[in-house]
Amino acid sequence: MDNKNEKEKKERSLRYSILDGSFYSLTVGFGESYLSAFAVFLKATDSQLGLLTSIPQLFGSIFQLASNKLIEIYKSRKRIVIINAIIQSLIWIPIILTLFINKYSILYLIFFVTAYKAIGMLISPLWSSWMGDLVESERRGDYFGKRNKITGIIAFIALILGGIILELSESNLKPYAGFFIIFLLAMIGRIISFIFVTKKYDPPYLEKEEDRFTLLQFLRRLFKGNYGLFVVFLSFMYLSVNIAGPYFTAYMFNELHLSYLQYTILMAVPVVIKFIFMPIWGRYSDVYGNKKSLVLSSYLMSALPLLWLVSINYYYLIIIQIYSGFVWAGFELASFNFIFDSTTPQKRVRCFAYYTLLNGVGVLIGATLGSLLIDYYGLFDSLFKSKYMVVFAVSGVLRYLTTIIFIPRIREMRNVEEISYRDLFFKITAIEPTTGILHKMIVIEDKIGDGFDHLEDQLKNIGHKIVDGVIKKKEKD
Repeated sequence: MDNKNEKEKKERSLRYSILDGSFYSLTVGFGESYLSAFAVFLKATDSQLGLLTSIPQLFGSIFQLASNKLIEIYKSRKRIVIINAIIQSLIWIPIILTLFINKYSILYLIFFVTAYKAIGMLISPLWSSWMGDLVESERRGDYFGKRNKITGIIAFIALILGGIILELSESNLKPYAGFFIIFLLAMIGRIISFIFVTKKYDPPYLEKEEDRFTLLQFLRRLFKGNYGLFVVFLSFMYLSVNIAGPYFTAYMFNELHLSYLQYTILMAVPVVIKFIFMPIWGRYSDVYGNKKSLVLSSYLMSALPLLWLVSINYYYLIIIQIYSGFVWAGFELASFNFIFDSTTPQKRVRCFAYYTLLNGVGVLIGATLGSLLIDYYGLFDSLFKSKYMVVFAVSGVLRYLTTIIFIPRIREMRNVEEISYRDLFFKITAIEPTTGILHKMIVIEDKIGDGFDHLEDQLKNIGHKIVDGVIKKKEKD
């Protein structure tokens, strides 16, 4: 195949990937975002909420190891992704049917969500490797930033509509109907997403014998290579995050007593902020390196759970969620792109699989620690007003410790321009004179102002014409 023809196929596939991601965002907005709320609706305990997060993640991570064997057998990432994508979409049927199970409904939900996650995580390293071959290294930040912006907008719309549907169904005393509708829409979104996946071009995947390495070999070199240290950092970070992560939903419903609509707004705010800032983080990550963005976002992200200790005022929580969307946009994009920078295409499937396994172990340990801290809240009741505040505090402290210990040992993999963290922060947030958010707002305001000035001039001209017409008519009379 000539280079021009392959380049056209890749460009077309990147457009299909945006469509694929856009419809998958419906699944995220209508379905995945409300699984924890669904568990609370089914009267899940705090421990069960922890299991709903940790068990699917752990089993999915283990199941993901099969991706290495599958790619050896089928030699096609596309075929494996297609088969598992349609299976994953159909798993929404038993998740919906959980509504009609009275006894052990939470256990059924955990089982089906685990199956759903396992399929999704099996796809993940193959999809990541596939996309790594489609997107050129120097434009990854820009492409994924734009793709995430589009998918974020759609996920936000789906999330808002899902909240409205749940609020309306609860007001009509039929909350189960709301979950039935939004999960059905989630399944439809996944099916349409699957259709666009089938249209994408899959470049030939060649894995030589020397590119293969076992999990044990990977673990032995974990602290020796840059990628290994990066994986350890992320595993400890997600351990720290998930000490608190599974329990925010329970806190909002059980202690703050938020309505579905209030909960939806809090969940939607960071989604909006993410799709605003993802392209900006991506653009500067391409220029100044993914490590620089990773360091900045890691320190900023560590403060998040601690901010929840300050106040329970709803408008204050919205401000926290705005901050959350900003820092997670940088952390997710930089960490995702750093994996591409640190791995070769031939080893990428295995590297993603082993990384996800260790990440799953971290999630399990974190959620378990969080559950234990909540169960033994009595030891901390003199320090915190709520059992959930204990896990928020511990999560924040461990995030900082993880960042301080591991970040200095990770090095940038590309030759990039130098910039201070202060200047990078100002560029991304608002102060940068040509691309900052405030500048864009000023430009928009100027355009609106120019529009009103033009409209005012047009109205004046019309007024003058009317007056002239009246005068001429009187002179004729």
